[in-house]
Amino acid sequence: MPDLLLELRSEEIPARMQRRAADDLRKLVTDALVERGFLYEGAKAFATPRRLALHVAGLPPRGQDVREERKGPRVGAPEGAVQGFLKSAGLASLDQATIVTDPKKGEFYVAVIERPGRPTLEVLAEILPQIIRSFPWPKSMRWGAASAQPGALRWVRPLQSIVATFGPETETPDVVPFAVDGVAAGTTTYGHRFLAPDPIEVRRFDDYVQALERGKVVLDVERRKDIILHDARDLAFARGLELVEDDGLLEEVAGLVEWPVVLLGSFDDAFLDIPAEAIRATIRANQKCFVLRHAGTDTLAPAFILTSNLIASDGGAAITAGNERVVRARLSDAKFFWETDKAIRLEDRLPKLDAIVFHEKLGTQGQRVQRIAALARELAPLVGADPDLAERAATLAKADLVTEMVGEFPELQGLMGRKYAGLQGEPDSVAAALEEHYKPVGPSDRVPTDRVAVAVALADKFDTLVGFWSIDEKPTGSKDPYALRRAALGVIRLLIENTVKLSLLRDGYQAAADGLRNYGAVNDEAASDATANDGDAASLLAFFADRLKVYLRDKGARHDLIDAVFALPGQDDLLMVVRRVEALGTFLETDDGRNLLAGYKRAANILRIEEKKDGRAYDAAPDAALAAKGQPEERALSEALVTARAAASAAVEREDFAGAMHALSTLRAPVDAFFERVTVNAEDPALRQNRLALLNALRAATRAVADFSCIEG
Repeated sequence: MPDLLLELRSEEIPARMQRRAADDLRKLVTDALVERGFLYEGAKAFATPRRLALHVAGLPPRGQDVREERKGPRVGAPEGAVQGFLKSAGLASLDQATIVTDPKKGEFYVAVIERPGRPTLEVLAEILPQIIRSFPWPKSMRWGAASAQPGALRWVRPLQSIVATFGPETETPDVVPFAVDGVAAGTTTYGHRFLAPDPIEVRRFDDYVQALERGKVVLDVERRKDIILHDARDLAFARGLELVEDDGLLEEVAGLVEWPVVLLGSFDDAFLDIPAEAIRATIRANQKCFVLRHAGTDTLAPAFILTSNLIASDGGAAITAGNERVVRARLSDAKFFWETDKAIRLEDRLPKLDAIVFHEKLGTQGQRVQRIAALARELAPLVGADPDLAERAATLAKADLVTEMVGEFPELQGLMGRKYAGLQGEPDSVAAALEEHYKPVGPSDRVPTDRVAVAVALADKFDTLVGFWSIDEKPTGSKDPYALRRAALGVIRLLIENTVKLSLLRDGYQAAADGLRNYGAVNDEAASDATANDGDAASLLAFFADRLKVYLRDKGARHDLIDAVFALPGQDDLLMVVRRVEALGTFLETDDGRNLLAGYKRAANILRIEEKKDGRAYDAAPDAALAAKGQPEERALSEALVTARAAASAAVEREDFAGAMHALSTLRAPVDAFFERVTVNAEDPALRQNRLALLNALRAATRAVADFSCIEG
């Protein structure tokens, strides 16, 4: 079957935009084809710094013929209905419609609409210009004399040529006939700007890939990444070194070159006095180069890997020398920052935080540090940390934001604080907390285990969440500008993975809200906005519940079990919630658990029907004496409920949730027997009322561990 080859060649596309642009091109074209009824076998998109390319395999040469029967109004319908039918069906008169008789509905008009399938080439010529003109670049530009004209093409960089061909492998494909702002589709492309500047004629995808390769262009970004990584490892190994691998940098560098050539440069040993992270940040940010370390160690070597887009006649000596000069200058700056920062103690930098506004309604960084320090001191005993150390760490936690090094490389915040704290003799736990209080920053990030770091990390995240909640800056849909979902997930992981018992509302929310009032915002009006209330507390607790569902779902837990536990009042200790969910999940996997849930559902359904019918709730305690006079199964259930409810409640008090589930499991047999042999709606009103009360007691007994009404199945 025929294939489509599309290439959009332009000036340099920013590396950060390439992968998304390739995905967008594939989706836009294939979606447009499918909407028009054109199915395909496969599609793959590619990006280099100077081109987007798309290959769609297995397209039919033309669309399928369409035959549609459109039902119209009944015979004799009003003229308006008839005319509307004729217009929608594309008919000139009723003579072109047929009359169909239905035994029930009578006679009505039917239009038979037949449309021959359109040639694929014609459809492509229609959709491709539309896609190019409306392409969703994050940033785009107009250029040239026509740029001032209305509707002029906007593209990420000036669009230079278009290749668009369609046809089978066995024949010469056709050029898709279209043009965009004077750039006509054809079969001519160009290879590497300097290494192969002559035009290249291409027809189909296989020819295209091979022609680009001869023109010193590697089309597939994954292959460019493999070349860079393989050659960099080999160069390092030849010098007895190891590459410090960096997936993000590799992705970026592969988007900067079409023909990667890997070279090795070096710098002076004296720069190794700078922290390794600062060296890596300097070389990475300024030169897009990889650093190296001595084999089998974490010690950096005075060398780096650079990736050129040229095959130089001197083997890359001049390119390497140029990069070495720039790296030397940048490392000299970093060394100056390092030496300057070491001369000033962290606490002496704190006044500068008062000049940095955290948020107009939440005060300065200085006020925020006061809040975090007070909150960390309160949380410290709950997490097993020394309160003095937690307060000290929180006080210094943001001081490195005003250092020269972090000013130049913001990604080093926290890490540089730890370095400077260690140099000025702070306790190890305090120094570690300066770096680790930002963690975890994602689902795969490491969770701090040092208790001082845990206290400061919790304080930092609670202050952020409660602060933005109090000024009504909650996440909406996909928008979360203050990363509050990440902060909530961080709190969850800190508590659960460190087995910390803590009340979200009392120890987290209320304590952070008190901090907002004591060390509030920058003016009285803002301070009045930055206050907490019960509605905020409930909303934030629900937000934590949603985040906990995400966290536990990734670990295989069921969301309905989380709902069942959170439905109980006072469930704001996440560690206990998780333990209840785990115990409940284990219980429901047993026969006793499944049968008890089925019995609960049956009891709840009967109660709902009877309470609605009678207009009252059967929430009074069942009469044990009356149950004793009834059937044996009735008496057995009454006694079992008293015993099981007491045992389950006692187990919950001991935080023995598995024991609570075991207590409930004893109800399985009497519940089964009750429903098998006892008629709930007895003729005796007193007996009926007591049996309904027994069912309500069953419902109440299960609430010792969870709200079974939230459980699916």
